[in-house]
Amino acid sequence: MPHSQPARRRLHAGHPWSRRGVLQVGYSSMLSVALAPLLAARARSTPHALRGTVAGVPRAKSVLFIFLTGGPSHIDTFDMKPEAPAEVRGPFAPIATNVPGISFCEHLPLIARHASKLAVVRTMHCNPALGAHETGTHAMLTGNNDLPPGSSLYASRHDWPCYAAGLDFVRPGSANAPSGVMLPTHMNFSGAPYCGQNAGMLGAKHDPWQLRRDPNDSKYNGDDSLIMPEGLTVSRLDDRRALLDEIDRQRAGLAAHPAVQQFDGQRRAACDTLTAGTLAKAFSLADEPAELRERYGRHIFGQSLLLARRVLQAGVPIVQANMGYAGQWDTHSNNFRGLKDSLLPPLDKAFAALLEDMQSLGMLDETLVILTGEFGRTPKIGGNVGSPTFSPDGRDHWTQCFSALFAGCGVQGGQTIGKSDKTAAAPLSKAYNPCDMGATVYHSLGVDTTTEIHDQLGRPLRLNVGQPILPVFTGEEA
Repeated sequence: MPHSQPARRRLHAGHPWSRRGVLQVGYSSMLSVALAPLLAARARSTPHALRGTVAGVPRAKSVLFIFLTGGPSHIDTFDMKPEAPAEVRGPFAPIATNVPGISFCEHLPLIARHASKLAVVRTMHCNPALGAHETGTHAMLTGNNDLPPGSSLYASRHDWPCYAAGLDFVRPGSANAPSGVMLPTHMNFSGAPYCGQNAGMLGAKHDPWQLRRDPNDSKYNGDDSLIMPEGLTVSRLDDRRALLDEIDRQRAGLAAHPAVQQFDGQRRAACDTLTAGTLAKAFSLADEPAELRERYGRHIFGQSLLLARRVLQAGVPIVQANMGYAGQWDTHSNNFRGLKDSLLPPLDKAFAALLEDMQSLGMLDETLVILTGEFGRTPKIGGNVGSPTFSPDGRDHWTQCFSALFAGCGVQGGQTIGKSDKTAAAPLSKAYNPCDMGATVYHSLGVDTTTEIHDQLGRPLRLNVGQPILPVFTGEEA
């Protein structure tokens, strides 16, 4: 039976408050699972010692992880093979970018203008045993090459922690922001969530926040769409503050106790973080100029990347933006029509606008931007003949070789890293795996990858065992 995440409780307007309910809101939500413990951890922490870091990886203030859910076709986007046979290369033609010698797909003309900002790794490689979406997603979003003991296809507390959770474990979120936010979709199959979207074995207190709604929807409201621990929502924190103040009055006799005074400060700081700070405003797009919103594209891809930029500006160190619902890039059939009509054009517009916008704001100097999927697609059109997903115009899952794009903080743009064979089926040079992706993320944020974590049975494990993809920053192949 697949494991599923514990249900998250939501509080609704008009809830009949009982005395027991008031106490539960006041003490369980705010004391146990909200932001006060985070603030307490920060208050007693000392500067993190950067053991196990790798020279040559610039420190980033934040990471934006753009995830193409379902596994995009690398051979039809950033690693085209125009000299390959027709049954491999397909109908798309390559176009020149603004870097001599580098070409992208003809349906990515706007991104092609920004190739000078991009390092394209063409030799990503994933364990073939992780060729399902659920397992490939788990690997790429956590930086782990193998499923941990007890893990299954769907999320449980046996899973490896996502990057935001790993960061929060080592360096708890500040008083201004949580360690991570994921938006705008929560990947699942028939309601069973994919692994890699929460803290897994580290526990719920390290889970990232999740925004689960299309920001291009006319009814979108960032406050009401935000999923935080145990139903804590931005729009209802003021109600909770009033209830807690009532509790304060009832326990006035304890007010002079030092422990109570310390908790009061942490609790009020937690409320202020969400209700009065920039973070609460970041989840709304209402104050963005209409022209800028149009530049990103008035679709889920465009508005999600604009929203991601706002959340980064508010101080969140890791933001994951899912480009589509789970499996949207899973082109077993209609690969070329799907890419041409509904996938590549909105991505092209949104990602190009993001790069331009972040550069104009000075954010590319301090943010590492990554764009990738969980794997690539079969080099031969039609994929695996005889498989249930076979289609003559589709491409199946392919873990042996795929691409990832890097931009921003310290990235040496205008280069391709690694070389695949003549059909983009296998790396001809050094291959990089999910562990290496994870090491790149963690080292960029100054996280010690030798940090010891423990699984549900208490067994010690290392947070990450990979090596950063150094050529992204140095421009020198290993």
